[in-house]
Amino acid sequence: MNTQAAEVTEHTNRRAGGRLGRKALRGTPIASFPTLVRKIPVYQMVPDEAVELIHQESLSILEEVGCEFRDDEAIAMWKAAGADVSDTRVRIDRALLMELVSKVPSEFTLNARNPQRSVRVGGNNSIFVPMYGAPYVRDLDNVRRYGTLADLQNFHKLAYMAPALHSSSSIICEPMEIAVPKRHLHIIHSALKHSDKPFMGIVTSKERAEDTMAMAGIVFGEDYVRDNPVLVAITNCNSPLVWDATMLDAMKVYARHNQPLILAPFALCGASTSASAVGAVAQVNAEALAGVAFTQLLRPGSPQIYGQFMVTVDMKTGAPMGGTPEAAQMMYLMGALARKYRLPWRTSGFHVGSKLNDAQAGYEANMLMHAAILSGANYIWHSAGWLEAGLTCGYSKFATDCEQLVAWYKYAGGLSFDDFKDAMAAIREVGPAGHFLGTQHTLEHFESAFFMPSMMDFNSYEQWKAEGAKDHDTRGREKARNMLADYEEPKLDEGIADGLEELIALREEKLPDSVS
Repeated sequence: MNTQAAEVTEHTNRRAGGRLGRKALRGTPIASFPTLVRKIPVYQMVPDEAVELIHQESLSILEEVGCEFRDDEAIAMWKAAGADVSDTRVRIDRALLMELVSKVPSEFTLNARNPQRSVRVGGNNSIFVPMYGAPYVRDLDNVRRYGTLADLQNFHKLAYMAPALHSSSSIICEPMEIAVPKRHLHIIHSALKHSDKPFMGIVTSKERAEDTMAMAGIVFGEDYVRDNPVLVAITNCNSPLVWDATMLDAMKVYARHNQPLILAPFALCGASTSASAVGAVAQVNAEALAGVAFTQLLRPGSPQIYGQFMVTVDMKTGAPMGGTPEAAQMMYLMGALARKYRLPWRTSGFHVGSKLNDAQAGYEANMLMHAAILSGANYIWHSAGWLEAGLTCGYSKFATDCEQLVAWYKYAGGLSFDDFKDAMAAIREVGPAGHFLGTQHTLEHFESAFFMPSMMDFNSYEQWKAEGAKDHDTRGREKARNMLADYEEPKLDEGIADGLEELIALREEKLPDSVS
């Protein structure tokens, strides 16, 4: 296990549970890694001059072409700030843009309901976050079907139990049996009830964002969530160059509460961008910067996350592709730009196109996670469960991804020389033709010296066959079953739990059963 010291953030000035009860003071019942502090160098794929070229072209796009903000309040705010506004088209002077972007803090603490699970985002820090938004699951019987609330609860439990996951996300899969207008209440309730790690907000309407903040207020205290980050929400620019009303409504709710948003264009490169990796990055950078800048009109100094979701399009079929070399290359460019702006930034780790937890999934995932780590990403999303371009969350994929995250955590934590002197002494102790299995150094370090996965099989063929000849996908489903069998709920204070139930009941009375 990585030996980085845990950075525990105290929740100062928090009203414990608000009006609805005391905050439960709990220890950490399961293993949980602290924020990953990367101790390996970042890799910059192109020289500084190329990064500067992309930067300048992005600024020119926003000055000359502009970006649409399809919201009356946003337009009024841009006008007041001095931007060139025509209908919904906003052209932003580069000096104004960069002045606003510079207000975003380079690091912030993301607070969990259990303070021992709080994490740092930005700088040399990285966190791993499971996937989001799948309508389908590939279940414990390897059947692809619609997701349910029980599945979502299971994935929140698995996220809680996975030591290298730093967040529970929120909509890991959609609970399809619940009416859309009421679904968000049960999603957030599950994330808060079944895990005490940080979570993610809902952005599909202003009212749903407000409900999310109300539920967070019950757990953390209403005063606390007006100023302190307790969740992250995702807002996507519609490439090319459109921030729509739904995303802007959610942005206004969260930014005004000082809650960080991921400002991430959703780009299908070759379809919603030019068929050029560097051209796509210049466009996506412009879109992301426009969103980041707008958050600072809403609340100057609020923590935000510069983001991107960039996949290439199969030019034969139009299908999005996951772990391609171009997706990795674009990640490196976005990382260089984020460092230039001193912004925390998000990318995706294991977003693959494969339908199964198979060799293709492994190849794709490795291509992307390597780039995410070496490009210095801070918020590495879609790090567990993702299959089929995000349409499916797989139980086996979730479990096997979580084990791989332990390896990536150790990889990015760098090499330690703490025991080097003792290791050299062991060589002198053993001498030629001996073995090290009984040395004091080995006895003290064998458990932590090397990554020892439980699902990857390194046994002989004969032993593997005698134990059922199970492939990796099968072992992943078994691991997920075992984890769920061992799960123990991190209980909410009774008053907080009751408060959440009351709020859900009140809101469900008012909300319709279908989208009008």
